[in-house]
Amino acid sequence: MAKYWIMKTEPDVFSFDDLKKSPRKTTCWEGVRNYQARNFMRDEMKKGDLVLVYHSNTKEPAAVGIAEIVKEGYPDSHAFEKGNKYFDAKALKRGVNPWIMVDIKAKEDLKKPVTRPMMMEEKSLKDMQLLARGNRLSILPVTEKEFKTICRLGGLSD
Repeated sequence: MAKYWIMKTEPDVFSFDDLKKSPRKTTCWEGVRNYQARNFMRDEMKKGDLVLVYHSNTKEPAAVGIAEIVKEGYPDSHAFEKGNKYFDAKALKRGVNPWIMVDIKAKEDLKKPVTRPMMMEEKSLKDMQLLARGNRLSILPVTEKEFKTICRLGGLSD
């Protein structure tokens, strides 16, 4: 049974449009350096799971598109690449790479962005982890109901 996720990205670093322009509309989701988010990718994300791509750290944070997990967790090779912005000197020194990445593929734009204020006004999303005070994880699980609600708010039918 498929699971649902939100993956945050900063649109000035890598946007949903950038994903759509990638070869085969697919890219690795690298650079996650939080153990809880890493564990989601390593232990729970499966091929076929659906993802809400969420633009964060912008004037109006919002869910903007839907992607799909097309390759399950594998070692994030950038952790050992000196000069790469995701290089992890401690991991290299230990000789053990704790970091994971997955591959995602763009599926569909939401017809309109679903902003954080829109989500906060929606009573059925009141328990959504993304909206919890102080939650800064870049990857979060989403219930099927939450996923469908955001799709509906974004102009997509169930």
